[in-house]
Amino acid sequence: MITENQIEELNKSFEKETPAEIIQKALELSTEAVVTTNFRPYEAAILHAVSKVESQIPVVWCDTGYNTPQTYKHAEQVISDLALNVFLYVPKHTSAHRDVVMGIPSIDSPKHALFTEQVKLEPFKRAMDEHKPKVWFTNLRQGQTTFRNSIGIFSLSKDGVLKVSPFYYWSDGKLDSYLDKNNLPNEFKYFDPTKALENRECGLHA
Repeated sequence: MITENQIEELNKSFEKETPAEIIQKALELSTEAVVTTNFRPYEAAILHAVSKVESQIPVVWCDTGYNTPQTYKHAEQVISDLALNVFLYVPKHTSAHRDVVMGIPSIDSPKHALFTEQVKLEPFKRAMDEHKPKVWFTNLRQGQTTFRNSIGIFSLSKDGVLKVSPFYYWSDGKLDSYLDKNNLPNEFKYFDPTKALENRECGLHA
């Protein structure tokens, strides 16, 4: 759909544009789009921004099954407040079943790759196979991981999907102001069972 040269041009042209302008441009390139979320901190910003431009965009929620009660309550509030068009994807086995046969492996365990595949990668692949988007909105931001520092607002996924991060250059402080201005909730009691460190790449993007 788009070349690396075109992506470079888009990143130059939209570096200082607003999230709404970035989202509008992406949807002009293709309306076959999804926004993905795990309802971690600051996710309400991307969900609000995208749904304001396209209210019925599919919101893909890949729930690992290990979220905190606070995250689940937060998710339900955001879904209700923004009237999101949510498509929920969960692992093929419950967390209770996995706790018995595998537990939550440490990142240096031989079982960690299989665990990540089961709780995160397989549900995500299933979601993308079903929706077949050409545009994928995310809340990736510069400074989160070494990989994310290199991609820009627009990038290509491993499968050639145009990945769009409208808040790429925004700081936590600037996002706090966005949430306050738009009366959006935030929640910090979030748990990713595949990551031992906050700055470790989650596996979906790299």
